[in-house]
Amino acid sequence: MKRNKKLRSLAVALVIAMQVATGCGNAKPQDTAQAEASVAEAATDVSGAETSSSQVVENEDGTRTITDVFGREVVIPDEVNTCAALGSAARLVVYAGGVDKITGCTEMELKGAPGMPFAYANKEHFANCTAVASGGSGNADYAEALIELNPDVVFYQDSDTVAIEELAQKTGLPIIGIYGDAFNSPHLTQSISLIGDVLGTNEHADKVVEAIDGWVKDLNDRTKDIPEENKPTVYPGAVSWSGGHGFTGTYAGYAPLEAINAINLSDTLGATDGFEVSIEQILEWDPEIIFLNPSNMELVNEDYASNSEAIDSLTAVKEGKVYSQVNFNYYWCNMELAIVDSYYAGSIIYPEAFADVNFEEKAEEIFNTMIGMDYLDVLDENNMGFGPITIGE
Repeated sequence: MKRNKKLRSLAVALVIAMQVATGCGNAKPQDTAQAEASVAEAATDVSGAETSSSQVVENEDGTRTITDVFGREVVIPDEVNTCAALGSAARLVVYAGGVDKITGCTEMELKGAPGMPFAYANKEHFANCTAVASGGSGNADYAEALIELNPDVVFYQDSDTVAIEELAQKTGLPIIGIYGDAFNSPHLTQSISLIGDVLGTNEHADKVVEAIDGWVKDLNDRTKDIPEENKPTVYPGAVSWSGGHGFTGTYAGYAPLEAINAINLSDTLGATDGFEVSIEQILEWDPEIIFLNPSNMELVNEDYASNSEAIDSLTAVKEGKVYSQVNFNYYWCNMELAIVDSYYAGSIIYPEAFADVNFEEKAEEIFNTMIGMDYLDVLDENNMGFGPITIGE
């Protein structure tokens, strides 16, 4: 029986429409309008639809019909042996346990950068893949290369359903829309499950989905009942979005702090994502704890050179409560880094609530579950690790 695709896609599209501007990724200005259009389409005739536990329907001709996260029905082969991944979809394919089936990816994966753990952990595999898109914020899809590669299916991570449809028409290939915007988002886990269904890696995908749901619940359970008056105020600085930023670059709705119910001072100004705040505002806030992206410390130290007296006067700086938050927003959201960031921030902000958590062990558990390898040493070797930070050094 077919799952209630319209009701499900309505819920998904509603969340995308609300979160596309604030999710950790490379959202384009038109994305909100397009997501809202998906809502309108998905909202049509939702009553009376049949439901089941599957997103995949077996057809009599030996093909399958799947319903992607945007409610699009896509006919795919019964057995999928190869796939291409566009728009950072390769990250979710790795999470779902299907990296061995990727034959085409973007040029971003070919770099194998340590800031993208999924690509670094599989850099030897990606080095042998065909580039079928540029990737990045100015992404260009290579339709001719995709046609020549002729994978069984194409996974496309984006909220731009128009681009997905245009590429499907241009190539004649089955293109499946997925969307993973944040680690505590239901359509991240829905996308991972769908990929598992398509590629036949359900067992691995289900374990990852269960683990993500468990970590999200654990983070919330540890912190949800802590009284607000017992929470220190926190400022996340040097956050990367559309490039690196210095001390005054911050983020409202910062996912690792939201996951642990922390008091993010940057949420108090009405912003919904990344923005520059004045040094005067930071002085007025006088945060008790500061988190900085270690990859942007050169920019932070440039700010410090011209504002050292002001920065040194902050309570968090005077008390040595400045710590790292590894950048997770590199070619969309690296979910494992964001989850590890949450556990590290939790151990700093609420030491009693996280007293039974060995951070290093928990971090490697997350990395191994999601990308298949230990990763803390890789971060340290690339000056991206966790720990206290001294501004100006």
